[in-house]
Amino acid sequence: MAFTIAIDGPAAAGKGTVSKAVAAHFGFAHLDTGLLYRATGRRTLDGTAPVEAARALRASDLEAGDLRTPDVAQAASRVAAIPEVRQALVDFQRAFARRDGGAVLDGRDIGTVICPEAEVKLFVTASDAVRAERRFRELRDNGFDTTFEAVLADLQTRDTRDSARAAAPLKPAEDAVRIDTSQMSIDQAVASAIAEVDARLDG
Repeated sequence: MAFTIAIDGPAAAGKGTVSKAVAAHFGFAHLDTGLLYRATGRRTLDGTAPVEAARALRASDLEAGDLRTPDVAQAASRVAAIPEVRQALVDFQRAFARRDGGAVLDGRDIGTVICPEAEVKLFVTASDAVRAERRFRELRDNGFDTTFEAVLADLQTRDTRDSARAAAPLKPAEDAVRIDTSQMSIDQAVASAIAEVDARLDG
């Protein structure tokens, strides 16, 4: 049975954590589509042209250990604004979404562009300050020397670029259920998402 859960939202809102937990709960496959763009962006930092990088992407590229660095995050946001890059990665994502056994995909345009017919669409968000604090702690815990102010500015730059791009801008699908995690614990956010999926499965 094919059953697709599309989870979109800005950086550090919690969509990745929620997506992994929802996939584990229901026994569905999970794809963090942001890794496709991070891996493509990482290749461009080595001098590869963006479209060439996207077309040459291999599954093993998604396992690189430095895909979560700030430089790669910015590179990912830049290549994601290129229509030809997005098109090169669309077919992979759509095939994954309709695999047997169910799939959870998280990203920025899953419910609007990649899987507009997804059975469940969620938009996970949080305030700028909360998201910046989460990302700051994550980077600090992983040994990166940065400041809250720098992380906040970085997130806001990415948000502006992702929301303003002509190709698949970051925005909730019209029929997406919005989950604001600003005042939620991880367990509460996951429970809220699972409840939405259960309601659709029961229906």
